[in-house]
Amino acid sequence: MSKSQRTPGKKAIFHTRFFFRKFPAVPYILKWLCISIIIGILVGTASAGFLQSLEWATNFRENHLWLIALLPAAGFLIGLLYYYFGKDVEAGNNLLIDTIHEPKGIIPFKMAPFVYLGTIATHFFGGSAGREGTALQMAGAIADQLTRPFKLDRNERKILIIAAIAAGFGSVFGTPLAGAVFGLEVFLIGRIRYNAIFSAFASAILADWATNLWNVKHTHYHIDFIPKLEFLPILYSILAGIAFGICAAAFSKIIHWMGSVFKSNIKYPPLRPVVGGIIIALAVFAMGTTRYIGLGVPIIMESFEKQLPLYDFALKMIFTIVTLSAGFKGGEVTPLFFIGATLGSALSLFIPLPFGLLAGMGFVAVFAGATNTPLACMLMGIELFGAECGVYVAIACVVSYLLSGHNSIYTKQKIGEAKNRRFESQQDKSVSDFL
Repeated sequence: MSKSQRTPGKKAIFHTRFFFRKFPAVPYILKWLCISIIIGILVGTASAGFLQSLEWATNFRENHLWLIALLPAAGFLIGLLYYYFGKDVEAGNNLLIDTIHEPKGIIPFKMAPFVYLGTIATHFFGGSAGREGTALQMAGAIADQLTRPFKLDRNERKILIIAAIAAGFGSVFGTPLAGAVFGLEVFLIGRIRYNAIFSAFASAILADWATNLWNVKHTHYHIDFIPKLEFLPILYSILAGIAFGICAAAFSKIIHWMGSVFKSNIKYPPLRPVVGGIIIALAVFAMGTTRYIGLGVPIIMESFEKQLPLYDFALKMIFTIVTLSAGFKGGEVTPLFFIGATLGSALSLFIPLPFGLLAGMGFVAVFAGATNTPLACMLMGIELFGAECGVYVAIACVVSYLLSGHNSIYTKQKIGEAKNRRFESQQDKSVSDFL
């Protein structure tokens, strides 16, 4: 080959190298865009299938209430499945958080079908649980299988799991911005991992897009009236935030305590959900209502439309704590939405703010306090209810976050930045260290 023939190729190589030296972020962006597209399509599709299955299970149960009597038997089967075949994935969301802190072996893919089957069974037979835990675990198990094909190192694998959490959360609730920030925020209290910001947002947005392609509909909420931003409404928002923070801390403490009660008194794990199932089934039939089982979305919507009684949030809390601490599968977040929204609606008895606004504030603020993710919850409030309520939602989330202390539904969360100076010595400790 002549010199003149080689020159254009050499120039092209030179220009390419010069371009990548001048813009070193481009290879990183291209790599993670490719990974995020795969995560988005797979996780969004998985979330769509899960949401459709959940809707079917809920409708079938409500039309065949005798199924609730079989909840103890379903619990026993779930317990057997995890005890004999799923011990390595039983930690659920805490396994994902632990993997971000200290990546070890690849998360077994079986986590996805196990938690899917366990959650559908829980809802089909009448347990009180959510859906975010299932979406996150399915996303984490699916995404971590990309570690070897893309030859990801230890730090890149942390980014991968964060992106998976963002995708799972964003797609299951239809809130991609909140999902992205949730993935960045959830594993380390008080800090955000910015080197994962591109993959988290790209994965969450693409996963939500993929879920929508399957024509899966998300619940829409509406706040009728939002008062003008003045001193008294702000003061009332702070008072509401205090109540939400106390509620979040109580939920976190009691669910861990109840879990330890089940473990200490029932040594054979598959029997724990049997006992929990008996308690839930007897309570449902004794009360003659299914108001406090399942996701409870109709009751959440009701809290935006009228003032609800104070006992609604307390009963949902009891049903959810018994269900999940006994070993049934599902998430805590949608029940926390129920608890927060109904508590907020009931607080309008004492706090002179519109019950719809208080319901929306409680919806995200109790969640913020129980998961230590105030920024994600602010964005979620704006995505779900509109920007007009943004300041009120932000006040409630921040106050709830601060008042809930270093409690969390996720025991593997670590304290990256203490919430106040009294607890600076507790930095880098896990929530489990305080249980």
